Parts: sequence; C-alpha cells; structure tokens
Amino acid sequence: MTTYDDRASLTDLTTTAERVRRSVEGVIEGKPEVVRLSLTVLLAEGHLLIEDVPGVGKTMLAKALARSIDCSVRRIQFTPDLLPSDITGVSIYDQQRREFEFKPGAIFAQIVIGDEINRASPKTQSALLESMEERQVTMDGQTYELPSPFMVVATQNPVEMEGTYPLPEAQRDRFMARVSIGYPSAEAELQMLDVHGGVSPLDDLQPVAHAHDIVKLIDAVRTVHVSEAVRRYAVELVAATRTHPDLRLGASPRATLHLLRAAKASAALSGREYALPDDVQALAVAVLAHRLLPTAQAQLNRRTSEQVVRDILQRTPVPTATPPGGRMPGSPLSGGPMAGGPLGGGPVAGGPVGGGQLPGGQVPGGHLPGGPASGAPLYGQQQPGVRRL
Repeated sequence: MTTYDDRASLTDLTTTAERVRRSVEGVIEGKPEVVRLSLTVLLAEGHLLIEDVPGVGKTMLAKALARSIDCSVRRIQFTPDLLPSDITGVSIYDQQRREFEFKPGAIFAQIVIGDEINRASPKTQSALLESMEERQVTMDGQTYELPSPFMVVATQNPVEMEGTYPLPEAQRDRFMARVSIGYPSAEAELQMLDVHGGVSPLDDLQPVAHAHDIVKLIDAVRTVHVSEAVRRYAVELVAATRTHPDLRLGASPRATLHLLRAAKASAALSGREYALPDDVQALAVAVLAHRLLPTAQAQLNRRTSEQVVRDILQRTPVPTATPPGGRMPGSPLSGGPMAGGPLGGGPVAGGPVGGGQLPGGQVPGGHLPGGPASGAPLYGQQQPGVRRL
C-alpha cells in the first residue's frame, strides 16, 4: 500500500522528470509527445527505437535525452564491418599477469545510442540481445552486470534500405516502443532557425538530473497500482493481435509486460499513483505496432500495423477501472508540479485513443468490464483461416 511518504516522494521525483522534459524540448522543438514517450520508456526500464527519415532529429533526440542526465553515455555507429566484440567487449591476454583481462565494450554505459542500427550485420545486431533483455554481458563464461539505469536508444532509416539488414523479430520485440518524430511544423522550424541557427543546440545543454535520481524515479514507477480490470484490458488488446485476420504474427507476452510497465510510467509522469485504461490506450500503438507482421494481403491493401492496432482499440471494450481507495482521477498529487503541465496532460487529459470508450463509460455488448466482446475469440483461440507463424 502506498503511504503518504511514498506520494510525497513521487511528487518530488516528478519534478525531476519535468526538468528533464524541458531540457530535451529545448532541443527538439514542437514535439512534446515524442519527448514524453522517450521519458516514459526510460522510467519504464525499456529501450526506444526511433525510426524516421534522415534529418528530422533522431540522433539529436537521443543525445539530448542522454546529456540531460548526468550519467555515462556511449554512442555506437553501426556499420557493416562492426564486430560483436566492439559492442560487448573482448578478453585480452596480459603477459605480465599471465591471465586474460576483460575490456568492456561500448554497451557498458547507462545510455547507449545506436545510430543506424540496421546497417550492421545480423551477427553484430544479435550482440545486443542479452544486454537489452537481461542487462548483462556474458563473455568467456563470466557474467558482467550492466549499470543502472540502462537504456538503448537506437535509430534507423526506413526509407533507404540499400546495404541494410532488417532487424530480426527477436530484437524488435526487445524494444519497448517505437517512435517516429516526423517533420516539424512551420512555426517550430522557424523557431529552430532563430534559436539554433549556426549553433548546435547540444552545446549549451547541461545535465539537469543525476543517474541516481532516475533510479529513484524508476523505483517509484514500480509502486504504481494497476487494477485487475486494467491488466485484463492490456491482455485482451495483446491477445487480439494474435487472432487478427490482417496479421500473420501477433504480439508476444513480453509486449504485454512492456505495455503495463509503460502505462505505469505514464501514470507516474501524470502525477498519479495508479494506472488507468487511458494510459494503456495512449501507448498501445507505440508499444505494439513495431512487433506485428501484416499478412501479404494486408500489405497489398496498404494496411499498416499501426492501423491494425487502432482497429483493435476501437473493437476492444474499455473497462471502467476504479482507482485504489475509490479516488477519482486527479485527486492524488493534484497539487504536484506535473498536474496540468505538459506531462500531466497526458493520455488522461486527452481522453481515450482510438474511440474505444463509449459515452458514459458503457461497455459494448453488455459485458462486464474486462470481459471479451460479443463474438470475439477467447484468449489463445484462433479464428478459422488465420495464419500464424
């Protein structure tokens, strides 16, 4: 049970998150939702995949987030000749001591920036699998723990595919979320020219938080309450991807864990000690879409995985979850620094995403909150004629 001291601590720590957000937004103008998602993934102990065309600020976003925190940062430029040992490290024989000494690679940092990750060979890409999932590196029978917090921020260009290697599904599944920055608005681009014309915006960026502050905030996120109805709602969303006729590969159970962890982080950023269905809805596309594989027919019909997730959000009944203790949304921590601010006005302030919530909190089909929709397949079942890998 969350005590008064825990709530006060959460309020203090959301102040730290606000400082980081403002620092990053000073570099990435006009993209508050992208900055919020990046901070959400960091506090949820996840990894972020930034996928967009060249020149929109993918690497700039990763560097701004890293420089806003006083922690160790390493940048890896992925190239076809990059070796796995360049990432994980290598054991070198010391002639004086007559023993092998392990030299850590670039992965031994708290924030690792992987630029153009799809330009490295699959053999090199697989060097990240153990680090991203287990937060450790095994070399010559020895296991080395990675520092905390630990986050991989990778970028890739989805347009230019010559000389690249698509990320395997096992690695894409390890990224908690995928984000696309997009082009800035005319006003944001004009402001960028006025403020940063001829000068790199990263030159004046100073750390506004320490690594141990982020660790404390991560611990606070872990204490966020998630009701049974919200957990069941997340399970139903992920299960629907496994039986959707436009998908040949649905989301894994790891996706369900990532979705709930991200929802808890989003709730903490909004100054709440409990997660709502709106938190799950707002993050579903970013957390689930990059893990899905559309069928050949869906690709011919130009159906994207993002469209499929939005369709699932519209068809899945939304539970009317009650916060712990019967409090209404916005009552705890309402006087905190995040309330009403950019981070505080997250998915709850904007309402549900995808139109899944009916007026008055009604549930389609007359089912209880969290129950399956009428005619929908049960969890684990498969519709006739649907292919699965």
